[in-house]
Amino acid sequence: MACFVVPAVEAVVTTVATKVIEKKENKGEAEVRTGFSGKLKWLNKMLWGGSALLAFEHLWHGEIVPWFPFLTNAVNPVNRAEMLHEMATGGVGMTVLVTVVWAVMVIASNALVKRTIKQEG
Repeated sequence: MACFVVPAVEAVVTTVATKVIEKKENKGEAEVRTGFSGKLKWLNKMLWGGSALLAFEHLWHGEIVPWFPFLTNAVNPVNRAEMLHEMATGGVGMTVLVTVVWAVMVIASNALVKRTIKQEG
C-alpha cells in the first residue's frame, strides 16, 4: 500500500545530509569517495532504488493513482488505518534492514581500508 514512503523519506533525509557533509569535507575526488559522504551515497542509492522498485510494484497493482490522494487506501478511513499500520511495520522494517546492511558494509569497508594501510606501511 504505502510501505515505500518510509524508505523514501529516509532517502530524502540522507540525500540532504550527504550534500551538507560533502561541503564540509571539501576534499579531493578520491577522498570524497572513501569519506563518510561517499559511504552515505551507498545508503542513498539503496534507499532510492528500493523505494522506486516498491512504488512501481504498487503502481502496477493499482494501489497508486494519478489523482489526489494518490494512494487508493488513503480515501477510506478503515483502509487508511491499515495503510498506516503497513507503513509502521513493513516500511519501517525494510528501512531498518537496509540501514543495518549499509552499516555492515561501512564497517567492512573501513576494516579493509585499515588492513590495506597496515600492510602497506
